[in-house]
Amino acid sequence: MKKFLSFCAIASVAFMASCSQNGGEEPAPQPNPEKLPITISTQLSATRATDAAFESGDEVGIYVVNQTNGVSGTLSTSGNYVDNMRFTYTSDKWTPDTEIYWVDKNATADFYCYYPYANPTSITSHTFATKTDQSTLNNYKASELIWGKATAVVASENAVPITMNHSLSNAIVVIAPGKGFTAETLAAANIEVKIANVKPNASINLTNGVVTATGTTSAITMYKDSDLNYRALIVPQTVAESSLVVLTIDGITYTLTKGFTFKANTRHTFTVTVSKINNGINIGIGDWVIDETDNGGSAE
Repeated sequence: MKKFLSFCAIASVAFMASCSQNGGEEPAPQPNPEKLPITISTQLSATRATDAAFESGDEVGIYVVNQTNGVSGTLSTSGNYVDNMRFTYTSDKWTPDTEIYWVDKNATADFYCYYPYANPTSITSHTFATKTDQSTLNNYKASELIWGKATAVVASENAVPITMNHSLSNAIVVIAPGKGFTAETLAAANIEVKIANVKPNASINLTNGVVTATGTTSAITMYKDSDLNYRALIVPQTVAESSLVVLTIDGITYTLTKGFTFKANTRHTFTVTVSKINNGINIGIGDWVIDETDNGGSAE
């Protein structure tokens, strides 16, 4: 589902009128040069992982870098035409901390937008971290990272379109009943699902949206979306063969050993079939929903 959101900065034309102080004819009002407002619309490349739309209180950061004779300027931490302007979503509209305008009607500029809003100390390596416990919806939402860019935009009254992409990977685990289980018995069980041996910390280059995993590995507790569906936001990275998916069912822990590459802006769906075999559980991974790669394995 695509959605379009508007960030509006509204300009008004101010007129200065002077009055004769000596009884002479009053001169005609002299208008100041008109300020052309910057209006921005964003198009998300896919349905937002956390929700169908932005929510009241969401904040994004906008950078604007003017071009000179068709040549793009360099995005910097400060000194850009617009530096990290915060827009806050309330009452179905986006409001900037300060109104922003085009430098003039002939301007051409590049726009950079990211979510959630922060105070980056580095443009090329802005730090970010997902929650290791995403079992609550609030923590899941707080783990989202989105980035977008629009280049060579010519000044006009039209909204500047910025296509934003998910910077992280969205892991989906669907638990399916195998031998010895039914959907009802699994739904009634106490289940915890984790993506293990992944790095929750990252740095993002705000000039191009590239995310790099940093730091040490941890386990991400997934959010229970419905009875047998779990999801988590994962920093893009390649995981060496290890305990990738860890399920705890009624106090008994089972692991799936697998190497895997999590890709940015990609939703990976793992259908995990659970079967009782010799007092244990056998887990197999079906085809991915998005990338259609065939994977298989078992857990003991």
